[in-house]
Amino acid sequence: MTEKIQNPIQKLSIKEWAADDRPREKLLAKGATALSDAELIAILISSGNKKESAVELSRRILKESKNNLIELGRCTIAELLKFEGIGEAKAISIIAAMELGRRRKQAEILDKKKISSSKDVFDLFHPVLGDKKTEEFWALFLNQGNFILDFVNISLGGITATVVDVREIFRIALSKQSVGLILCHNHPSGNIQPSSHDKSITEKVKNAGEIMDIKLLDHIIISNNKYYSFADEGNL
Repeated sequence: MTEKIQNPIQKLSIKEWAADDRPREKLLAKGATALSDAELIAILISSGNKKESAVELSRRILKESKNNLIELGRCTIAELLKFEGIGEAKAISIIAAMELGRRRKQAEILDKKKISSSKDVFDLFHPVLGDKKTEEFWALFLNQGNFILDFVNISLGGITATVVDVREIFRIALSKQSVGLILCHNHPSGNIQPSSHDKSITEKVKNAGEIMDIKLLDHIIISNNKYYSFADEGNL
């Protein structure tokens, strides 16, 4: 009787790993903070493919996203489906997890409610705009004490620009009885310097606000993990 020789390069499934190396067991034993990004994603997708475990597949997905969760958050379902082992359900799970992360960060700022600096505005809008592939223009409406009344998406645009209706901004401001206003939009290109169009919109909103006693406090341009503040740069 011949003994069956095991292939020395045969891949072990996650179930065959040591308990401390299995993402779910590791989370239960040591808490979520002990897990790497790839291990957390592996829990979301549950399984890999014929050649890769869930963790190995997750590492490859992250590598394609430059090991950056912001870049991963930019992935569409169609882009995730290109990875062998990622079907629609798994892709949706990843997209949903990224969106929950954005909303949690935003909720932390909303819980604070008061805007005290340009960094507060960046922290509020970065989860919304930081990984967008097209421009979006938002307005933040504040009361006399700089407490948040609401923030509203004013317009959606293309890769390099978005059309902004100044009248719509002030219609909303009046309906909310706002006395302070902060503009915010993103630059998908990564360049946070204001364009001539950005400067023109800022000037129009500032001038209209002076007539209506609604002060433009700042205009923030966001890209990835950095931002430009018109107020901080002395351009208001």
